[in-house]
Formats: sequence, C-alpha cells, structure tokens
Amino acid sequence: MIETIQKNHPSLERATLGGGCFWCLEAVYQQITGVSAVVSGYAGGATLNPDYESICSGATGHAEIVDVYFDPQVVSFRDLLEIFFVIHDPTTLNYQGHDHGTQYRSVIFTHSESQSAIAHAVVKELEEAKIYSKPVVTQIDSAPVIYPAEDYHQDYFRQHPGQGYCMAVVAPKLAKFRAKFQSLIAPEFR
Repeated sequence: MIETIQKNHPSLERATLGGGCFWCLEAVYQQITGVSAVVSGYAGGATLNPDYESICSGATGHAEIVDVYFDPQVVSFRDLLEIFFVIHDPTTLNYQGHDHGTQYRSVIFTHSESQSAIAHAVVKELEEAKIYSKPVVTQIDSAPVIYPAEDYHQDYFRQHPGQGYCMAVVAPKLAKFRAKFQSLIAPEFR
C-alpha cells in the first residue's frame, strides 16, 4: 500500500504522526486540501509485522500512527504539525483521553532533516508561547519501519461514523479541526 502511493505519486512528501488513536488523526488529515492519502499504521516498536492485538497489549513498543502523503506545494509540513498540536494533547505521556498505553504516545516520525528541524522549531515555539500549562512531551524521532494497519482500520471514521467511539471521540476532534482550520479543508468536505 505505502509503496504503491510513493511509486504513483513521487512528488508527494510523507508525514508520520502519532497522537492517540489513529482513527482520530486519519479522519482529520483526510479532509485537508493537498493530502492525497492517509494510511493508519504502526511505528516505533521492536516487533516485526505487528498486528492490532499485539499493539494493544503494549508489548511491541509501537505507536498507532498515520502516514500522511501530501503535496508540499499545497499544504506544508508545518501546517500539518499545527493541526496535529490542536487535535491532540501533546502534554500527556502515553495517553489521550481514555486511551492509555505507549501505543497512544504523542510522536512525530520525521522523514528528512528539514522535517526534523521544523518539528523541533514548532515544539520550541509552543513551549515559548506557553500554549499548554504542562510541558510538551511529543517525541521527535527519525522514521523507523512503518507497518500499515489491517484493512478494517483504514478509512474507519468514514465507514463507521455512527460507531460509539467515532461519535464520542473522533467526531469532536474532527469538529475542533474544522472550526480552527477552515482554510485548509478540501472543497469536497466543506
């Protein structure tokens, strides 16, 4: 899946972000102008070819992430990070809301020196501006091997908008994004 996206769209850049459940992040990033694909997956652990059950146990060390494939001529990596820091709490270590465990950590896996520099700069700006009452604990690391999640996790919110978790957790995050970033919403989602 990931290789096909990269092969068919060589001009796209890739952002890999973890901030709680990947369903939340996926639903938001799918609605952004300039984003061509969003793939839910796992990264940052020690187990080869992890699956959802092993991830949920916390034993693999992987984070739930989204791989966001975007056109940097339309939306910048910085824009994607600004959205990231609004739609999740980067001050909580290993949890978001009721989701607890290292798989829900706040993490940015960078794919270039430029992305790393931008990520560090954004975190520094947030800290200096005292946006949050607690320190930002978001990890910034070079991208490791990334494993796509099982097919039933892909495009989850669009397929299950009435599911309980989607209504209680995903929909409010999507609404928060939509209220703050109107100019970045793709026309088909307006």
